[in-house]
Amino acid sequence: MSRSVAPPPPGATTPGGDGGATRVVLTRSGGIAGRGDTIAVEPDGRWTLVDRAGSRRTGRLSTADLDLLRRLAADPDLTAEAARPTAPTACRDAFTYRLAVGATETGYVDCPTDGSPPEVTRSLVELLHRATGWT
Repeated sequence: MSRSVAPPPPGATTPGGDGGATRVVLTRSGGIAGRGDTIAVEPDGRWTLVDRAGSRRTGRLSTADLDLLRRLAADPDLTAEAARPTAPTACRDAFTYRLAVGATETGYVDCPTDGSPPEVTRSLVELLHRATGWT
């Protein structure tokens, strides 16, 4: 379930500090099959997905999805999530998500027994999965 995010106040910038024009990179690793996939979204919404075999897909986020990406990237909770300490996971073969928004890096292991993943980070992961058809 994604959270509702209000638009940033006038003059607000993303953690990258460039007024909403921050590159977002999401890496998914692990799982039973040993995934190693990366999706990069450029500031204009163009995205590239590269899987562990080197296959590449490209596309462009819709205007609504790009707006949502920018709002989530500018959410101050994302910076707070990046600063929280990480604990070892209780799961084997779980997916690990690493998210870079500009210079801000955060992530989580998708393990139900580890507790709830960071909310804004999870919302960005879900957005990128849905908007790009990443499975």
